[in-house]
Amino acid sequence: MVEARIRVIYGDTDQMGVVYHANYFRYFEFARGEYFRARGGSYRDVEREGLMLPVVEASIAYKSPARYDDVLLVHVRVSELKRASLTFQYDVRREGAPETLLCTGQTVHACVGRDGRPTRLPPVLVQLLQTAA
Repeated sequence: MVEARIRVIYGDTDQMGVVYHANYFRYFEFARGEYFRARGGSYRDVEREGLMLPVVEASIAYKSPARYDDVLLVHVRVSELKRASLTFQYDVRREGAPETLLCTGQTVHACVGRDGRPTRLPPVLVQLLQTAA
């Protein structure tokens, strides 16, 4: 599991000062990037190989609100690795209050080539992800 830290900016909140629900998907994306970096790779490396990992499914369960200026701890891990897809799991907590779960979520990603057709995850990426899984 990798932990990514992100501070809530004013633009991420609604009129009540609560993080707008869709912004959690941005936090998930940020955490995925940190996940790859922590494992010695990057999403850019995947693209250089002519592959993309688009989100094909996403879900969130909201538990408690995050607010402006909170520092969020987004924990991310690979929970499932298949031949041509992978699943990331997330949980989000507030720094200083790790017992309070703000939300959980998951994203499922297909591995596709430049032509948009599904393809096998390359061995080097599988090895990087299996080391972490």
